[in-house]
Amino acid sequence: MASMRQLGNARRRGATPRGFTLIELMVAIMVLGILLGVAVPSFRDAALSSRLTAYANDLVASAQIARSEAIKRNAPVTLCASEDGAVCEEDGGWEVGWVVLTEDGVVLQRQQPLSDEFRFTETSSGLTEITFPATVVGVTPASFTVCRGSPVGKQERVVTISVSGNASVTRTTEGDCPEAEEEGP
Repeated sequence: MASMRQLGNARRRGATPRGFTLIELMVAIMVLGILLGVAVPSFRDAALSSRLTAYANDLVASAQIARSEAIKRNAPVTLCASEDGAVCEEDGGWEVGWVVLTEDGVVLQRQQPLSDEFRFTETSSGLTEITFPATVVGVTPASFTVCRGSPVGKQERVVTISVSGNASVTRTTEGDCPEAEEEGP
């Protein structure tokens, strides 16, 4: 019975019921909409940056594997573009994937093709393979650009392989990625 008296006293004192009014709910939804409008593009940029970095780091890891295996085996090891994951391509881009091969043709590592919206271009001279000698000195230097090709974006990653076989990644915003090529009939 004491609780009924307390409830009656609260009503007499002008206490209002707790909850949201329709106006408060609409204001909260509007604020949420504005926050989502700001957050979604930022999230897309973060996801793009993460994927670009992952592809660039995959190439760096492959170069490091090729370099260390060449030293360990005391024999040349090749890093090359490969669509089938077994042999080097004579022509074509690195976005089809790549492999690390021993002198005897044993595959040490395979890389899957890049997603269709990304481009992976060798910017030096159309190089499709890099051989890491056992002495490590004398690697053909190369530079690769990983970028978004469709639609073209501003973010890029540049992978550089030096004469000594060291590989590094640099973040750029050049945005000069080649457009996706249209296939003919």
